[in-house]
Amino acid sequence: MANFEIIERESLRLVKVTLQNETVRTESGAMYYMRGNITMQSKAPSAGGFLKSLATGENIFRPTYTGTGELYLEPSLSGYHLLELDGEEWILDSGAYWASDGNIEVGIERNKLVSGLLGGEGLFQTKVKGRGKVVMVAQGPVEIVNLRNERLVVDGNFAIARTNNLNYRVEKATKSLLGSMTSGEFLVNTFEGTGTVLLAPIPYWQVMMLRQISAAIPKSSS
Repeated sequence: MANFEIIERESLRLVKVTLQNETVRTESGAMYYMRGNITMQSKAPSAGGFLKSLATGENIFRPTYTGTGELYLEPSLSGYHLLELDGEEWILDSGAYWASDGNIEVGIERNKLVSGLLGGEGLFQTKVKGRGKVVMVAQGPVEIVNLRNERLVVDGNFAIARTNNLNYRVEKATKSLLGSMTSGEFLVNTFEGTGTVLLAPIPYWQVMMLRQISAAIPKSSS
């Protein structure tokens, strides 16, 4: 399988993919540049696939890169997270998919109407399955939360991925409508069962700003 590496340069982050006669898939428009004997291919979808994309809003043009060399993906102020799949299935937040090994299946997961519209996740999310690596877009450092027959309640759009065996729904923050509205939370995302949720609550630009502020504060001598 290809080697994925996240590189940080002057507060920008990019993904470098090293291929040894291998294939990877990326989000449309993700390429920065490539070196070596690598061929890009973007197949036209079938009529059924095209109609499905119109209904879901999912990007169907995800090119593949095959050969030997180095592929660099576009830099970003956001960050990236490497997800290692070992046969399991994950649901990614809308816009979180960036790249993956060529043998990873990339599909669509349809959320329940209320959860999709009110929870901020959208009606359709990207589903990935198989063995290999998946690169995800993450606004900041990723926190891994493992659930063991538990319930996790998350505010906002902080959850960027979950294993498909978890039950997901959107519900009021409190039992009463008034209490939910006055709590400052109103609606929350709830995950139940045994599985894993990935959270990215703090954007990298905030982390960088805090570091710069901390570095500028004079250190008092003891």
